[in-house]
Amino acid sequence: SPWKPLLLLLSPPAFSTSRARRAKDRRLRAKRAISERQLTRYFVDQRKVRVVGGQGGGGGHSFYSEPRKIFGGPDGGNGGDGGHVIFKADQQVKSLSSVFPFYQGFHGERGGSKNCYGANGAHVYVKVPVGTLVKEDGRVVADLTQHGEEYVAAYGGAGGKGNRFFLSNENRAPTFFTPGEPGQERVLHLELKTTAHAGLVGFPNAGKSSLLRAISRAKPAVAAYPFTTLNPHVGIVHYQDYEQVAVADIPGLIKGAHQNRGLGMAFLKHIERCHFLLYVVDLSVPQPWIQLQDLKHELEAYEKGLSERPRVVIGNKFDLAQSRINLPLLRERVAERVIALSALTGDNLEELLWHLRELYDTYVKTEQSRGQSPVKW
Repeated sequence: SPWKPLLLLLSPPAFSTSRARRAKDRRLRAKRAISERQLTRYFVDQRKVRVVGGQGGGGGHSFYSEPRKIFGGPDGGNGGDGGHVIFKADQQVKSLSSVFPFYQGFHGERGGSKNCYGANGAHVYVKVPVGTLVKEDGRVVADLTQHGEEYVAAYGGAGGKGNRFFLSNENRAPTFFTPGEPGQERVLHLELKTTAHAGLVGFPNAGKSSLLRAISRAKPAVAAYPFTTLNPHVGIVHYQDYEQVAVADIPGLIKGAHQNRGLGMAFLKHIERCHFLLYVVDLSVPQPWIQLQDLKHELEAYEKGLSERPRVVIGNKFDLAQSRINLPLLRERVAERVIALSALTGDNLEELLWHLRELYDTYVKTEQSRGQSPVKW
């Protein structure tokens, strides 16, 4: 046919190069992964918040009137109450970075005629992470440690009274009414303490982040320089019976941390929430037991009795030759149980997971014997 060459020219090719090009452009425009150092500006564990309750609505001022009933009497309704500002612990929130510096409850509506009451102002709920301390003038006023726990930070003002409220035998036509009261105003300090079952405590480059990556799905940054971890990470260890143990990677401590050296007390406070401790020491350094002594000293200087919680010593980097020499020397000088492993190669991680479950089961039984509910993830 004379039209066949023309049809071949007009027909689309068997494959489209533009679609592949657009897909490649989308990949190039994809959002880059945020590094650990860049994440520090998003992680906030302290926040100063000014909270103001909503103002109550004013009372109504009116008199009922209709044909053949001119003097119907006062019918001004009361105003609505102002809304509260409420802090609510939410397990999905991990940082105080989403908390704004100012919150105010909604105002109540004014009372209307015909004895109509004004509507109450809506409450403002502020989601905060589990483990948030609320302080006022240095005094702890609330400790939100359970998911869904609430604290009323600022109460809304009461609504005003309408002139109907002041009707009496002595005053049959009151013209007096009251305005709504202002809401409560406070300046509060929020402080986040990471809530986890176990805490990894160690000096910088001891391998805490590598260990957390090996036993959970958490992805803290790992590098060959100190203070790679700049904010706490929480990893979840899953067991076959569906129990979950939360392990927190606390940023590395140094000598004098209790005096606010290094990362200092900004992260020592996160260890307070941990129910048992995992001391991570580097077996490849000379005299690794000195690390353990220094770690205990820093914890005791920060809070007496903190270092004596249920604990285990983890000798990391067991794949190195010097570590095999130091291991028996460490066990001779340490009273606690020592688990030698390699977070890099995965050697002997099973022993750690079994002992971690034993510590968790002991914690659960202890809390239940006290009549308290253990923290669940």
